[in-house]
Amino acid sequence: MNRQVCVNAVWRKSSRSNGSSNCVEVAGLRSGIGIRDSKASAELVLILGLDHWRTFITAVKAGEHDLS
Repeated sequence: MNRQVCVNAVWRKSSRSNGSSNCVEVAGLRSGIGIRDSKASAELVLILGLDHWRTFITAVKAGEHDLS
């Protein structure tokens, strides 16, 4: 993906991060959902297609991942 697309994306953190720098950020991109480490925002971006993003979010809400 073009680096400029990721730079110009609108990234957001969870409201539950409480201003912490130890979290992930997400952004809607043309090719799917971008996910990056907030501490290393200039580094690699993981991009999930919308179907994979929905599957992931559904699993998180169902408690299938230990997020502690």
